[in-house]
Amino acid sequence: MPASHPYYPLGADIVGYSPNQASVFELLVAMGGGCAALLGLTFAAASYVRPSLRMGDRIAILWFVLSGTLHCFFEGYFMVHHDHMASAQDLFGQLWKEYALSDSRYMTSDTLVLCMETMTVLLWGPLCFTVAYLTATRHSLRHPIQVIVCMSHLYGDTLYYATSLFDDYVKGVPYSRPEPYYFWLYYFFMNFIWIVVPAYYLYNSISTISAAVRAQQVSGERRKSQ
Repeated sequence: MPASHPYYPLGADIVGYSPNQASVFELLVAMGGGCAALLGLTFAAASYVRPSLRMGDRIAILWFVLSGTLHCFFEGYFMVHHDHMASAQDLFGQLWKEYALSDSRYMTSDTLVLCMETMTVLLWGPLCFTVAYLTATRHSLRHPIQVIVCMSHLYGDTLYYATSLFDDYVKGVPYSRPEPYYFWLYYFFMNFIWIVVPAYYLYNSISTISAAVRAQQVSGERRKSQ
């Protein structure tokens, strides 16, 4: 019998699947427009509240607000609706069904994915907003919290990649359709962004903290020698 859904493995138990009513282009335009509006409003608010902020800090605020929004709302949608997304026709539901063509675990309430996304929604999303606020207010806790958030992204993405690829290459259970763009564009590239950017901000925070500790040590040694 042919599969009643387009996801791999073809025998995956996905009940009530119905094809998306919107085209991929329409979904991308809607999501892209929403992200652009969010970033524009965030940049305008940051510039108005803190006009003296460096451009690098404004960009950091944009990144952490975008990450926090995706974690809390888009991934929050999955956390709440994970067991009945196959028939969803709202924007987030259709976006998840499109992305799941590269990882069907999002259609089967996979334990690891569900637990990982729940932690992301409840912990890392709010902490992303916290880092954005601490950056805007130039708070001294910005870099310690930023280290935690960046490490969580690096660990989560690494675990996400590792478990999927292990099942594919060791157990012979693929979760992505065979068309290359599903794997390389959806699965690999879209998630790799949350490795590259957090790695940069992790390095930035470690360097800043190290420089501050070094300056404190030098200051302390000078006071002792006086």
